[in-house]
Amino acid sequence: MDILLIGGLWLDGSVWDAVAAELDGRGHRAVPITLPGQGDGNTSATLTDQVATVLAAVDAAAGRPMVVGHSAASSLAWLAADARPEKIAKVAMIGGFPSAAGDLYADFFPMTDGVMAFPGWGPFEGPDSADLDDATKATFAAAAIPVPEGVAQGVITLTDERRYDVPVVLVCPEFTPADAKELVDGGELPELAKAKELSYVDIDSGHWPMITAPKELARLLAEAV
Repeated sequence: MDILLIGGLWLDGSVWDAVAAELDGRGHRAVPITLPGQGDGNTSATLTDQVATVLAAVDAAAGRPMVVGHSAASSLAWLAADARPEKIAKVAMIGGFPSAAGDLYADFFPMTDGVMAFPGWGPFEGPDSADLDDATKATFAAAAIPVPEGVAQGVITLTDERRYDVPVVLVCPEFTPADAKELVDGGELPELAKAKELSYVDIDSGHWPMITAPKELARLLAEAV
């Protein structure tokens, strides 16, 4: 199966290299996606541009792919399910949840000169980054790509309720499946509460398992397929 891999904020497609190699070795075709504005130098990119890139990958896939979104890109994966519900076999969300219609995509940190730069490790102290050593943190921060304002402040638009027919698996890194289920059952994640098939898997990692636990993440994604 084709497995489309979408990184979260500040990341380009290369963050998936180790996971992709493992998935390819398991007989799948991994397709890391570099999003507009996150690796191509296009600081005027918009959320619409990023969605279009993901949909182009869906349309080019062999058969019905699984679409994997990490962190904020869980919403991108869900937007793809909304736009192509009949073409996507499953959505996997790693360390993130889909935003609801009308929400801003990722308006989390201040904008400077039209971009949202990586804010440093302060906001991610604790479980998010506990498995990253100092050298890895330094490498991550140096390579982090500022996210264009048109992406971060793009408005989520959902139109096709057939997205709820697409199976979803939540990969839970810095939080547990029980934590995620409590949010869903408590009504804090309305999009997931309406999903007809929702499952949870645990991974012992921080927020970036594609960096710190790529083999285990690849195994879980392969099993989710």
